[in-house]
Amino acid sequence: MGNSNCHRWFARLAALLLASAMPAAAASDPLASLKAQFALPDEQVNFVEAKLVVDQLIDPSTDTAAIRRDLDRWERAVRSNVPAGSNGRQVLDALLKTLYEPGSWNDGKPFRYDLDDPLGKQPANKRLATYLATRKGNCVSMPILVAILGQRLGLTITLSTAPEHVLAKFADDSLHMWINVEATGGGYKRDDSYIRDTGISQTALENEIYLRPLRPHEAVGVIANTLMEHYAREGNGAALMEVADLALIANPKDTVAMIWKANASYLLIQSRYQRKYPNAADIPKELVSDFQRLSVENLAWFERAEALGWAQKTPEQDAAYLQSIQNEKARRGQ
Repeated sequence: MGNSNCHRWFARLAALLLASAMPAAAASDPLASLKAQFALPDEQVNFVEAKLVVDQLIDPSTDTAAIRRDLDRWERAVRSNVPAGSNGRQVLDALLKTLYEPGSWNDGKPFRYDLDDPLGKQPANKRLATYLATRKGNCVSMPILVAILGQRLGLTITLSTAPEHVLAKFADDSLHMWINVEATGGGYKRDDSYIRDTGISQTALENEIYLRPLRPHEAVGVIANTLMEHYAREGNGAALMEVADLALIANPKDTVAMIWKANASYLLIQSRYQRKYPNAADIPKELVSDFQRLSVENLAWFERAEALGWAQKTPEQDAAYLQSIQNEKARRGQ
């Protein structure tokens, strides 16, 4: 009996020590919570947890409890639209209906693509709290919400990418294939449509950098893209490099993370050398090797992405996309 009490006492002490160590670890490593998400095995990856970690790193005031309550409510709304005995595809159809078709389940206010910020230039618009509050989203927030709710509903669903675009993919057991969910429109879309619309090259297809259903831990890298954007805006090359490295460890073919890693190298060159030594010849000898390494890596990561099939979007492509947005706004009478 005494040994049993002693063991319980030591167990409680160990738990207390572990609990007290966790805040200290988080304080010493701001990215500890994100690293924990990347370290999870695929079967334990939870898209909402990953998204909340990212959003809270960007905005520490993020009310995660309120977001969870909203998600609980939307999950119940979807389940109320699922017919008895439904298969996975019918559950997904009910999910899309609940989000995108006006009805009592959404108070007649469906989620829609944000035509006022089509390029997602407003950082807050990519965060889950903003999307749930405004019901106006983009090609980041919209597929992530579909994946979050789909996962909660027990669907085999994940994220995928096309050039400068994120989509959801659903494993349809009845058809024995993956189905693309175009969350910005609330429907389905074939691979060949993405290839045509986003200009995916044959090289990119052969290297499978686009339209591949990502494993859950790879999808965490897609979710973390907004955090990389955040660190780039802040000029924090070190943090940007660290997150890009996490994404590349998860998915070595993540060309978006490669471009961010190249940008991180440039930001570090700026902060360590260009601002201090406008003339490169003035860089101290002991620092020259680091300056040269970063310069080489800046170019090398762009080249690596291009070799896999990544291509910089052209001004003509941007103009055509913005014109399509104007056409859609005119159609809606906006």
